[in-house]
Amino acid sequence: MNQSETAQPAAPAERRLTVAMSPRIAARYPQCRTVFLLVQGIKNGETWPATEEGLAALEADVAEGRRHIPDETEPAISVWHDLLRSFGTNPRRARPSIDALGRRLRKSGRLPRVSSLVDTCNLVSLTHMLPTGGFDLAAFRTGIELRHAEPDDVYVPLGEPDKNEPPLDGEVVYADGRQVMTRHWNHRDSDVTKVTAATRDAVLLLEGITPAITAETLLRARQDLADLVAPHAESVTLHEFDPAAPSEIVWRPTS
Repeated sequence: MNQSETAQPAAPAERRLTVAMSPRIAARYPQCRTVFLLVQGIKNGETWPATEEGLAALEADVAEGRRHIPDETEPAISVWHDLLRSFGTNPRRARPSIDALGRRLRKSGRLPRVSSLVDTCNLVSLTHMLPTGGFDLAAFRTGIELRHAEPDDVYVPLGEPDKNEPPLDGEVVYADGRQVMTRHWNHRDSDVTKVTAATRDAVLLLEGITPAITAETLLRARQDLADLVAPHAESVTLHEFDPAAPSEIVWRPTS
């Protein structure tokens, strides 16, 4: 090598992420649909003005009666309660994420500020009244599967990194191999795959149950999320969660 030449760092190795729904889940819950975004080069440690403005406006609209946040008696929430009950979960003890988020806003008048990416997911969730969540890709081993819990599954509760809380028999979970990412479908995230201020690459899931959430609403929510995230990321790509067959995403970790 000439003295004038500078060694370039090797590019991160290519990785493959499998996204799948178990055939049992797909057959039992045909009314459920999931779409997602792959986001890379996220600047999650900085303020995102459009997100903060949107949250402030939403909070003001709720406080002043211009915006109604549905409760569990209304279809946007009741469909999720019915879904959790179908596999033995009490939705008042393990509330679906959109229900818990809406209750918090109705009661306190304000949403928590966690990080710019998480706050953006919360804004889109309550704007369209559907569950939205993110996972740090750096923590993944093989990919994402929506399936029934299995006996050797491991779940590390959010905020409790030294605890293992295995899911119940028959419970539906998102999992990466034996590592459970969310319990009770979308009730609570794992500490292992949580988004932090240091997250650079993430997968963002949005979920809908027809007829409460139409396919058009789900796609519109995904586009709104992409539009809010894109100014603060190197790339954003849109993907479908195909219940009929696993799909594979090829990506390289952001250096």
